[in-house]
Amino acid sequence: MERDDFIAVVGGGPAGLAAAEVLAAAGRRVTVYDRMPSVGRKLLIAGRGGLNLTHSEPLPAFLERYHPAHAALREAVESFPPDALRAWCEGLGQPTFVGSSGRVFPKSFKASPLLRAWLTRLDTLGVSIRTRHRLTAWDGTALCFEGPDGAFEVRPRGCLFAMGGASWPRLGSDGAWVSLLRDRGVAVAPLLPANVGFSVQWSEHFAGRFAGEPVKRLGLRLGDRQVRGEAMISAQGIEGGAVYALSRGIREAIRAEGAAELLLDLRPDLDAEALARRLDHPKPGASMATRLRKDAGLSPVAAGLLREAHGLHLPDAPAALAAAIKAAPLRLVASAPIARAISTAGGVSFDGLDARFMLRAQPGSFFAGEMLDWEAPTGGYLLQAAIASGRAAANGLIDWQRETCGNLSGE
Repeated sequence: MERDDFIAVVGGGPAGLAAAEVLAAAGRRVTVYDRMPSVGRKLLIAGRGGLNLTHSEPLPAFLERYHPAHAALREAVESFPPDALRAWCEGLGQPTFVGSSGRVFPKSFKASPLLRAWLTRLDTLGVSIRTRHRLTAWDGTALCFEGPDGAFEVRPRGCLFAMGGASWPRLGSDGAWVSLLRDRGVAVAPLLPANVGFSVQWSEHFAGRFAGEPVKRLGLRLGDRQVRGEAMISAQGIEGGAVYALSRGIREAIRAEGAAELLLDLRPDLDAEALARRLDHPKPGASMATRLRKDAGLSPVAAGLLREAHGLHLPDAPAALAAAIKAAPLRLVASAPIARAISTAGGVSFDGLDARFMLRAQPGSFFAGEMLDWEAPTGGYLLQAAIASGRAAANGLIDWQRETCGNLSGE
């Protein structure tokens, strides 16, 4: 049986590790439990693309990226904003830089050096990390785990849960905690795929030719929302950053209507009049494929998207053809499975938590990270909120302990 003078952090992702660091720095004994063989696995996967840590846009605009706009999450990010995250990385010997898109990356462009430095700091602070420990039960006070040496129970002075959502289950976030919490009466909004691709009923020809091809220059419109970016064609549909930025609206439209219609702007850098001028006076005998390639400047995959949207017989008139290129309808019929999503919407309801991220019905139990009911686009917003909420929940736990038990830090 573990001694009871420690804090249990359940989950070894960014939120859990951030919480453990704050708690240990305040003098608490901390044990992190994670069901995987090592911690930070999703962080390492994110690092394959360069590890987008946060974003450099002004904080008011940054905060607007989160939905729902819960005050507690907003305050957590305000208390540990992007500049603070960058300074924290610097303190770990991992300087950062701002890319051309405004996104922030470590100069090493890798996650592994940052994670190694972070774990070294946690070890110096005395944090104990127990991997291959799966949470099997929680009665509000005791935690039951199944570990390498069998089942056991602990009764820590406080619990901080940071077990992730349900995306990338092979990395540890499988959402198995939902039923465990609901059995305790904790309100949990259904977990849904966020930042995810969507199914499109491509023609056999298009899917066979263009699956795996990027669309480098693309504008997307859903209702009154417009974004620009890149996308990727898959055999089943379309994914990528521009699609992810609209994924919540697409998901909600599919749920309400059975499908969502995107309008693709295949030349977002030209207005319709300028494009029509380029399409005017085609060379005698030029085929439509030549006009699309040479005059409109469409890549083969963009031309393929145009024909998928409007059919094989496109209008000859320059203005009509330009209008078709600037507003090509694409019907999305379903999201990809949550296991293929980058992140998760839904989770533990903020209505059941106080401003310190503590469960009102179970004092001493705190929640952080992707377990909570929020979502945000890619671009650094996910990792920023995970770390900020982990730190905020840890500080909330410290405040609660001081109120109820006095100073337990040993100072």
